[in-house]
Amino acid sequence: MANVTVIGAQWGDEGKGKIVDWLASRADAVVRFQGGHNAGHTLVVGETTYKLSLLPSGIVTGTLSIIGNGVVLDPWHLKAEIEKLEGQGVAINPTNFAIADNCPLILPLHRDLDGLREEAAGAGRIGTTGRGIGPAYEDKVGRRAIRVCDLAHIDRPGATIEPQLDRLCAHHDALRAGFGQPAIDRKALLAELREIAPFVLQFAQPVWKRLQTVRKAGARILFEGAQGVLLDVDHGTYPFVTSSNTVSGTAAAGSGLGPGSTGFVLGIVKAYTTRVGSGPFPTELADETGQRLGERGHEFGTVTGRKRRCGWFDAVLVRQSCAISGVTGIALTKLDVLDGFDTVRICTGYRLRGEVLDYFPSHAADQAAVEPIWEEMAGWQETTAGARSWADLPAQAIKYIQRVQELIETPVALVSTSPEREDTILVRDPFLS
Repeated sequence: MANVTVIGAQWGDEGKGKIVDWLASRADAVVRFQGGHNAGHTLVVGETTYKLSLLPSGIVTGTLSIIGNGVVLDPWHLKAEIEKLEGQGVAINPTNFAIADNCPLILPLHRDLDGLREEAAGAGRIGTTGRGIGPAYEDKVGRRAIRVCDLAHIDRPGATIEPQLDRLCAHHDALRAGFGQPAIDRKALLAELREIAPFVLQFAQPVWKRLQTVRKAGARILFEGAQGVLLDVDHGTYPFVTSSNTVSGTAAAGSGLGPGSTGFVLGIVKAYTTRVGSGPFPTELADETGQRLGERGHEFGTVTGRKRRCGWFDAVLVRQSCAISGVTGIALTKLDVLDGFDTVRICTGYRLRGEVLDYFPSHAADQAAVEPIWEEMAGWQETTAGARSWADLPAQAIKYIQRVQELIETPVALVSTSPEREDTILVRDPFLS
């Protein structure tokens, strides 16, 4: 059976949660391979709404759910999220949930540094969630991180966690001094880690090994990405990006399976464009139309509650994301938000200082300076909400979908017409491709 990798093909918030939930009900294992609890997925199953930010979406369906080594893990948030879901009747145990034992931890000192930097940056701030994601990745690359496996060595004679903790705290003490902050209370931090360790360690294991067993059994694996390609630390709108690689290739490194395991790459694409935080946004609408898109689409961040910036569909950006991430097919979401517009617009190219571009440039100054080239199409007054077949869609909505896939040079595999799991038009089954 084919595996499937799901990524966001814009700036995140494309509706991945609903699509991943729909796919997870047909998968044997779901793997988160990058990011942290700065990601947010909202799942609507029947009358119940689940809000996830760290746990893989498959956990709601009881599917084996795994946090891979490419994720940075806040153990206290993990505990709180699990307890909240258990309160909603979701069973979470070592049978259906596992954490990579080489997964780096997000500690309170990472959240502190994240907040201090953003506050000091003033108008130049990146717009992080303030949850310590970036500083945790920095310490991973700097070889200072405390990892899940280290929690088993807190008090082990001859192999304690303290030398690594001393290296980490010394680095952060120097950074904190620059902000006029006191040194880290190492005894208090060690006590916090000692307290949380048993909860985390019950789920810890070499998940690459477990995934090898799942794969050899011919099971379906769903790789779940967070954020979106345009927030990739290499390929996104740098420096207004996240701190990890969000492209599909990361699924291999972030889970411990080889690149031949990632299978069908499904790019999640919103029928218009949104972005949270600072950074360039060529098709942004700071007018009544942008306000209407935001209100109809309920565009507020799942994790932070921040209002999302809204604009028309940018085919240039999505085409670039699909090419970079090797997208096999897209899932088009939130089509119903465009219901009732007399006309809709699509960005088909950019003008930059008199030159026409068919790609998004790398330099921040150029990204901020590009002007969209528009193509206008007639809208539709009928509703698309809840449609489950092409026959349920207005003719003009179908024309819009067809034009989108032409411009992004990638076929549509799914169309989502509401937050409900079953309100999905299946064009091509990713698991059977």
